[in-house]
Amino acid sequence: MLKVKLIEHTPSPEKVIAAAAKLCYSQVGVDEILENLEEQKTEKFLDMLMTYGHHSPIEHVSFTFAIEGVSRSLTHQLVRHRVASYSQQSQRYVKLKQFEYIIPPNIEQNEEAKTIFLQSMNSIQESYNQLVDILCKNEEAKLIKEYIIDKNLTNSKEIEEKQYKVLKGKAEKKAIEDARYVFPNACETKIIVTMNARELIHFFNQRCCNRAQWEIRQMAKTMLMQARIVAPVLFKHAGPSCVSGPCPEGSMCCGRTLEIRKEYEMK
Repeated sequence: MLKVKLIEHTPSPEKVIAAAAKLCYSQVGVDEILENLEEQKTEKFLDMLMTYGHHSPIEHVSFTFAIEGVSRSLTHQLVRHRVASYSQQSQRYVKLKQFEYIIPPNIEQNEEAKTIFLQSMNSIQESYNQLVDILCKNEEAKLIKEYIIDKNLTNSKEIEEKQYKVLKGKAEKKAIEDARYVFPNACETKIIVTMNARELIHFFNQRCCNRAQWEIRQMAKTMLMQARIVAPVLFKHAGPSCVSGPCPEGSMCCGRTLEIRKEYEMK
């Protein structure tokens, strides 16, 4: 199940942006840059920036989201947004004794398709477990042999229990590193994402669009709703591109511009 949490952001983000804009358009010095920036003036500065197309000041604030309950299919799309920082749960270091997976709605709602899908997921888990077991045994035997030769021991019985556990741990790590290749795009993952506000608005333009894939669209909208709580003026026109202008999709337009504008309108 999708879970999105805005875990950190630049304190007073709209005030920081307004201060940056104030510096650009006045003779104010750094000591006075935050003076008289009450709510009304902050909103005025932000509206001016967006109208002028002067977007560099909004790069001074950032937002960090913790996300789980999403598929690897989604994160493959997410990391294409390059002006961002990502930390994702590793399949290389984390052994998935029972991997979770995301079921697309169209499969969930079709019993025949869902049966095939679940059978496939169960088969993949079994294959992963078998591969880990096989590869781990092979790697463990290899490491023990190398250790015996390196330490001039007679046999594996001379290896201390503590050292044996170390070798076993290394063998398992090596095994899951290769066994993970059988996992599907549906595999559930967790990721932390940090974007500056300018990139975040661009992300919403692209991924809140009806033409975006359903899963990343759902996540993007959830992120936007949370960002609006801490920076309502900054993100009041955020969403798919058609919210604040014409649809850029041309003949591929979904034809629901007025409906979508109403959906993303600030309440």
